[in-house]
Amino acid sequence: MRFKLIVVTIRSDLSDGIVAAARKSGATGATIIPARGVGIHGVKTIFGLTLDIQRDMILFLVEEHLVKPVLKTIKKVGAFHQPGSGIAFVLDVEKAVGLESQVPNFIDEM
Repeated sequence: MRFKLIVVTIRSDLSDGIVAAARKSGATGATIIPARGVGIHGVKTIFGLTLDIQRDMILFLVEEHLVKPVLKTIKKVGAFHQPGSGIAFVLDVEKAVGLESQVPNFIDEM
């Protein structure tokens, strides 16, 4: 089996929806990490105070054949066409361990 890592940075208020939609598209789980970031649009300030929008980094380890449908769903639910909503990208995974409990799920999908 070949795996890919889908990395998503998104506003925290969209995280639960992203995870639920990705699971319906075939992702078996996710890791959510609180994060901060600055994009091309910069940081908003109000009366000289910096306004930080809470973000989450969501990691999905998925089988290679599931990347396209999961990523398509993430893009739609995350409204990535809107500036500042978030980004997602995919990385190759050379090796992974600890997936033994999920192997029956992977075999059933094939």
